[in-house]
Amino acid sequence: MNAELLREYATDESRRGPEPEGAHSGAAGGAACGDVVRVSLLVRGGRIERTSFDAEGCAALRACAAAACEELEGETALGAARLGAQRIGELVGGLSPQGRHAAELVGDAVGRALTSLASSGEPIAPPPAVGERVLVAMSGGVDSAVAALLERERGADVVAVTLKLWADERTDGTLACCSPEAVRGARALAHSLGLPHLTLDLEDSFRRAVVGAFVEGYRQGETPNPCVICNGDLRIDAMVALADRVGAAKLATGHYARLVDDGEGPLLAAAADERKDQTYMLCGLRPATLARLRFPLAELRKDEVRALAARHDLPVASKRESQDLCFLAGEGKRSFLRRHGGLEDRRGEIVSSRGEVLGEHRGYHHFTVGQRKGLGLANGAPLYVLGTDARANRVIVGRREELARRHVRLREPRLHRDPARVNRVRLRYHAKALPCRAHPAADGLELELAEPAYGVAPGQTACLLEGDLVLGRATIAG
Repeated sequence: MNAELLREYATDESRRGPEPEGAHSGAAGGAACGDVVRVSLLVRGGRIERTSFDAEGCAALRACAAAACEELEGETALGAARLGAQRIGELVGGLSPQGRHAAELVGDAVGRALTSLASSGEPIAPPPAVGERVLVAMSGGVDSAVAALLERERGADVVAVTLKLWADERTDGTLACCSPEAVRGARALAHSLGLPHLTLDLEDSFRRAVVGAFVEGYRQGETPNPCVICNGDLRIDAMVALADRVGAAKLATGHYARLVDDGEGPLLAAAADERKDQTYMLCGLRPATLARLRFPLAELRKDEVRALAARHDLPVASKRESQDLCFLAGEGKRSFLRRHGGLEDRRGEIVSSRGEVLGEHRGYHHFTVGQRKGLGLANGAPLYVLGTDARANRVIVGRREELARRHVRLREPRLHRDPARVNRVRLRYHAKALPCRAHPAADGLELELAEPAYGVAPGQTACLLEGDLVLGRATIAG
């Protein structure tokens, strides 16, 4: 440690002051430690023209803020996006373990100022004079980290981006891929790889377009699929737009999917690892978006990805995958729907397909077509949910054979090719693709299945296929 250098920066007031007009600012700290810092960056033409800060707390915090502002003034925006806590600590001559929190707070404030820039719509960087720049979506997990690693190894100029989609005191941010905790983890990981890192804040749009549709779907007695909406209508397109603003030709993600040109342009196709294939969750993507994407993991299996991460000593090599929807992480669906949708438990009838009352339930929105558990009925043969009636708060049940469907109505189709080419459909994530034919209908499409499907739930996504090529998607209407 260089105590003299630390004292010098701690008393440096040259950049301490109010936010410059038009600057992007970020603040960090608060009640937990009592230290608070704000960093402001005035960016013009992709370069930081002026910086300022304010800090309330220990000498180490003031020193780190002053040193970071000095370091960033005159730097490019992408150069600033490489600045992390470790480098900030080095700038002040080193920090004690107790003082490291100061560098972390300042690094977080700088990251939030850059989040403001990334979310503003302003140009950030021109394309590189030589080579190709790629924006890589990094969630803080092993798949996206290896995607970034592979892009860098093939010679691309890599910029990392993490989306902030959800922050809620009832959510366990350590289990979500888009929480403030995930942002900090992904930023630290990107910096450890020497990559610039930006955060794109889409929380307001996510609440409206994705969470709002999720809640409304359950209110209507449907089973919505928010991940398909999020990927197809929000986050991927937003990151492609950011790629343009950072001078990147492509957006790479850690999804397990392939891209195939069928002669009319790019289409999604199943990944090499069928167990991890994620084309269902991406089936809402438009061809124009697909043309901007790269999937570095397309030909890899999950065990190969983890082995690559371990070989490069990535700290996320053995990190477990998130299993919940990001906004449900750590909170049950029942509690979430009550808090965000006002869907309270309310007693209603469980009836047979013939209308016989068999029992009671606590709310139609707790049930989905095909569900067997949670009915609380004593019956000789297993019973399954056949449907729900939201208006009457009623759940209809029957035997498994009553679930069988040979015709499925679809609404809101988004097809990229002639529907006559559709010959298979996947009606749930990880469900077997069923042979079918698609026929235009007045309100969308009708599928004629070659074999019966069980548990076809209104609100779920139908992934429309030709072989393993994704031709589009639609929503199951009934």
